[in-house]
Amino acid sequence: MLIHLVTLHPDLCYGPLEESILGRAREKGLIDVRVVNLRAFGEGPHQVTDDYPYGGGQGLVLKPGPVYAAVEHAIRQGPFPEAVPAGGLTAPPAGRRPRILLMDPGGRRFSQEMARELAGEPHLIFVAGRYEGFDERVRRIVTDEVSLGDFVLTGGELPALVMIDAVCRLVPGVLGDERSAADDSYATGLLEGPQYTRPASFRGMEVPAVLRSGDHAAVARWRRREALRRTLLQRPDLLERARLDDDDRRMLAELRRELGLAGPRSSLL
Repeated sequence: MLIHLVTLHPDLCYGPLEESILGRAREKGLIDVRVVNLRAFGEGPHQVTDDYPYGGGQGLVLKPGPVYAAVEHAIRQGPFPEAVPAGGLTAPPAGRRPRILLMDPGGRRFSQEMARELAGEPHLIFVAGRYEGFDERVRRIVTDEVSLGDFVLTGGELPALVMIDAVCRLVPGVLGDERSAADDSYATGLLEGPQYTRPASFRGMEVPAVLRSGDHAAVARWRRREALRRTLLQRPDLLERARLDDDDRRMLAELRRELGLAGPRSSLL
């Protein structure tokens, strides 16, 4: 998988991409993440990338020219260089093309489902903004506008890095144990249940006996029940679209009674 991150602040991005799991995955050639300095595509001798908004107003707006040029540069480095026509991009290229993701608070909410969707793409281009945002014409060449949540940051670099991390850990070989991603929170529609390690007793708090029993079936059932419990208590909204079987529904009914949560919605779960 090839990923480009277009940004005005490359130094903000190198650290997270060079450390830990992502750093090792890059060293092994499992992923190729490249940072594109938007300033290098600025206009004129001062490499200008922004200007005042038409009609007046606060702040500065990123100019379309440098963004188009940086994205075209990234596409030409990828598996679909032919997606850039001779006259340059004017709209998302048809047919084979990279996914071009614009970081924007008003975009589609990023999720584990979207991370899985993007993990199957050969080429992703993340475009991180600054100041008061982008010239509206930048939206003409993106394939996706994506938001990390209902809040505003000083720039799009941090959301892009979070999304890159979530996507890359789903690429085969990136995680040491492929089962890790399958067991994560949201991977099955539920939050992940509690985890324990040594010592078995710590300041009067004990590891549940079932986890030390050696009974794998009992451990699996306990973990599923605790995942259901945590989701019920912390994110009950997830249960409405989680993949649940009859055994899950029985455990949920038991948990609702145990926690005093029985109510009109229990019949739906």
